[in-house]
Order: sequence, then structure tokens, then C-alpha cells
Amino acid sequence: MIKADNISKQFVRNVRKEGSGKNSFKKRTKEEFFAVDGVSFEAKSGEILGILGPNGAGKTTLLRMLASLMTPNGGSVEIYDSNMNLIDNTVEKKKHIGYLSGNTKLYNRFSTREMLKILADIYNIDPEEADKRIKHIEEVLEMSSFIDNRIEKLSTGQTQRANIARCLIHSPEIYIFDEPTLGLDVISSDAIVNFMKKEKENGKTVLYSTHYMEEAQYLCDHIFMIYKGKQIAYGTPAELMGKTGTDNLRDTFKKLIEEEGGSDE
Repeated sequence: MIKADNISKQFVRNVRKEGSGKNSFKKRTKEEFFAVDGVSFEAKSGEILGILGPNGAGKTTLLRMLASLMTPNGGSVEIYDSNMNLIDNTVEKKKHIGYLSGNTKLYNRFSTREMLKILADIYNIDPEEADKRIKHIEEVLEMSSFIDNRIEKLSTGQTQRANIARCLIHSPEIYIFDEPTLGLDVISSDAIVNFMKKEKENGKTVLYSTHYMEEAQYLCDHIFMIYKGKQIAYGTPAELMGKTGTDNLRDTFKKLIEEEGGSDE
């Protein structure tokens, strides 16, 4: 299980402001802002949580904090193992997490199988056990036709599945995926969606951000919506649709964003 308790992340950016007086000009000044501002929720074992929000809403910053790759300025992220023991050590937290970012680069000259064997060695996984895990990953992500091809030769969808495969080799209890199906064909998308469903059935916790509302409505147990760094909604798809008087998550999303004075673009 993973729990976010009132977490915030503040950054500094450069902005241009108009000067005053006869010879006014634009000058640069530094400004603090919250990319994520006071967010709280939890995702339990055997649950899929969808994280939705327009571009620039703070989704990626939120996911990086959840994955222990970025430290919140305020609040805390708690990780629990399968026995509900709280894990305090950051290194131990990362061992329980499989994190997929939108810009992870792979070793193009290796095949997916070779990459997974290298990662298994880094995690000190016994070679015989590593072979069993790789075989399982090959099956659940439907990779048998390309697992031994060099990564630089793979299609976009195949590369994304290889990317997800590297998150699985250490058998984490929590998956955090940033746009895992973005821009993929139907076959690759289905393979990834089916994988998330199976891992949920295996008692794993899955968090993922997406712009595909139909996918989130079909797949997620709960939805968390963020806009301009702030939490604007949390609940099951049915609860959120009922609250907004809509019959699909796309219209729900649009209505909630409009109520906040924005758009989903």
C-alpha cells in the first residue's frame, strides 16, 4: 500500500514583469510556486488508482515523489509491505516500487532479455530465479516474438513493453506508471492494460497517469484528479460521475476542470 499525506512540492521559476515609470521594461524575477500543493490519498493492495489531470497539472512531480525520486517540501509518502509494515528507509522503499517515467532511456544495443539479466544481477537475484522471472515477464507482456531482438530495432509499442519489463524484474509490490499506453497501437495498449489487471488480481498496487479517459473508467478502482497542483476530486469512477451528473469519465473530467476555471487542453 502507498499513502500520500498532505504532500507538497515547491519550485522557483523565472518570470518577466513589467517595470514602472516612463522607461518601463520587462525584467526577470524569481517566483516560488507549488507544482503539487497539499495532496492526500492512498492506494491499497489489489487496487488500480488512476491519476488524471491536464498538462502541467503536477502529475509527473506527484509520481516522482510517490516513487521516492523526489523529496516533498511538506507532508509525507508512506510505503507499506504486503504485511502492512511501514517502510522508513528510502532505499528499501525503492525496492518495493517499479517506476516507469515518460522519458526513460534503455540500452539500445542489448536485447530485452539481456537487459533483464543485467538488472537481475544488479538486484542480486539468483540466476535460476531470474530466468523464471524473465519467462513470466515474457508471457504477461506478450514479448516472445521480440524479447531477443535488439532494443534499437523494436517498434514504439515493443519498446514500451521492454521498458515496463525492467520495472518487473525485482517483483515490486507497487507499480507507478506515467502514461504507459500513450501513443501505442491497440495490441501494445491491450498487453499493458491486461498486465495491470493481472497484477491487481495478484494483490499488487498500481498507480498510473493517463489522458485516456475511457481506459481509466474501464480499468481503475479509484480516480484521483489534480489541477494546478491541487487535488480537485477523488473517488470511484461511478462516484465522480454521479457527483457531476455525467455518464462517462471524459465529461466528468471536463466538468470538474471547468468548475476550477480551466480547460482540459
